[in-house]
Amino acid sequence: MNRYPFWKYLIIAVSIVLGLLYTLPNFYGESPAVQISPLRTTAKADTALLQRVEEALKKANLPINGMLLEPGGVKVRFADTDTQIKARDMLQSVLGNGYMVALNLLPNSPQWLTSIGALPMYLGLDLRGGVHFMLQVDMKGALSKALDRYSADIRGSLREKKIPYAGLEKQGSLIIVKFRSAESRAQAEAEIKKTYTDLSLRDQNVEAEFHLTATLTPEAQKRIQDSAVQQNITTLRNRVNELGVAEPIIQQAGVDRVVVQLPGVQDTAKAKDILGRTATLEVRMVDEEREVDAALRGQIPFGSELYTERGGGPILVKKQVVLTGDRINDAQAGFDNNNQPAVHLNLDNNGARIFRQLTHDNVGKRMAILLIEKNQAEVITAPVIREEIGGGRVQISGRMTTEEARDVALLLRAGALAAPMDIVEERTVGPSLGAENIARGFNSTLYGFLMIAVFMSVYYLVFGVISVVALGVNLLLLVGLLSILQATLTLPGMAAIALTIGMAIDANVLINERIRDELRQGLPPQAAINAGYERAWGTILDSNVTTLIAGIALFAFGSGPIKGFAVVLCLGILTSMFSAVMVSRSLVNLVYGSRRKLEHVAIGQVWKPTNPESAARGATTASSKR
Repeated sequence: MNRYPFWKYLIIAVSIVLGLLYTLPNFYGESPAVQISPLRTTAKADTALLQRVEEALKKANLPINGMLLEPGGVKVRFADTDTQIKARDMLQSVLGNGYMVALNLLPNSPQWLTSIGALPMYLGLDLRGGVHFMLQVDMKGALSKALDRYSADIRGSLREKKIPYAGLEKQGSLIIVKFRSAESRAQAEAEIKKTYTDLSLRDQNVEAEFHLTATLTPEAQKRIQDSAVQQNITTLRNRVNELGVAEPIIQQAGVDRVVVQLPGVQDTAKAKDILGRTATLEVRMVDEEREVDAALRGQIPFGSELYTERGGGPILVKKQVVLTGDRINDAQAGFDNNNQPAVHLNLDNNGARIFRQLTHDNVGKRMAILLIEKNQAEVITAPVIREEIGGGRVQISGRMTTEEARDVALLLRAGALAAPMDIVEERTVGPSLGAENIARGFNSTLYGFLMIAVFMSVYYLVFGVISVVALGVNLLLLVGLLSILQATLTLPGMAAIALTIGMAIDANVLINERIRDELRQGLPPQAAINAGYERAWGTILDSNVTTLIAGIALFAFGSGPIKGFAVVLCLGILTSMFSAVMVSRSLVNLVYGSRRKLEHVAIGQVWKPTNPESAARGATTASSKR
């Protein structure tokens, strides 16, 4: 009646062992570290960089606690923050502006735990420390950039359709196209209405000129503003990956604001630097009419700029930009016809039209493709245009490795910000404050657990002790599960852990009281234990399912701290149902299940009625409950 098969004990034992293994990393804490990441795609994080960093630290007599080479950069661990800051300043001066040297925090978990995937939980900004930014998107800037693109597109469409016009200019939120005749204006109006549905057109006669004024429709303005916020969030998320931040929070706040939280990042200046990075593409024509030697001597021709081609020599490039990365829909790394690494680009409709016209008009000439990153331009390749290229598919190849092609594609997909952003709020949470929050949250959970343990042990005796053990297993499994899922723990999450403890013990109270009821009705102890667990299960299930529904609703409709609370609450409900029923039942079975003649169980005072009328009423009540 009160015996479990071996496989159930095995499931419980395996669950406890796994919970213990994946909970352990959370007790080792973190140590100050410095992260070194290349800022340019041409600079790589490899063993050469690792050796260079190690030699620089040895030369400066700065002791280290370990070094780690990752695909994104090199991480160096130190014993204290003073050494960490000295190392940061020294490495920045030695490595120069080509590398980002940022302060960070790394977990102290042993290698054997890391090798089996046992990692500590991610800690939120309020527990780990870090930086918090509130950025505001410049909506006027987003609309201005959109008008600039429409101005260039309209100019190109009119030239392609051979519609004469006297000029085109942008005045605030207006695009004004000037014509010398009403017929030309009518042709242009029909073409623009057909091609650019987001523009509202209005005729106007100014002296002897015929003007056509174009403005963005209200629907288009709203769509452009919403798109700018979402594109900026995507771009920021791609850039934050370079900081090596675990579980950053980047989300929209209101109509035009974005919240960025970077737990563990201590260097605010570096965080600002990486968030402000730009990476885009420009297509220009090579100036083949001027001498490069004269430019090398300082005599750079007007209208041209001197660059260095990747893997090649100096090259003169015209300043006029004929195509930008804003026209790129997608960028993927691949290979060209000679099986050499390349980047394949897909242009939008207007970009495809511009590129087709460019290649049609410049067959036999060289075209330079520039990558602008961190305000520094580099000519990736400068091929000769052999024929007209249409279809919107462009290939960039020449003197790049497979990894460089992948990095260039990533940067082009991330792109530049769709609109300028200003930091309107900036906060730094120090690691000491985070450690204080952790200590307070841990102590509150510990004291609550101890008070519950004392009460249960006194009131329910052996069954109370079993309930406390099951509660401890529940806490162990919850922390282990959060670590396995790599969830982010915040102060609301710690509150959810404390709430879970109270809810989990409530299930054991229901079971113990149900066993007491069965004993009052005169059932033998073994039958009372079995009936108590069986009949309390329905009530436990109902109460936990309703709470789980509320937790799912919080996760679905909440944001930020509310989501963190909901995640811990939902996981805690699942672990509490397992521990309160299955784990506690297994312990009861181990203690009492093998006893054939069990006359008494240590479950505290079981009150029994003294007169027959009360006994009858008690029996009637008990039967109605069943």
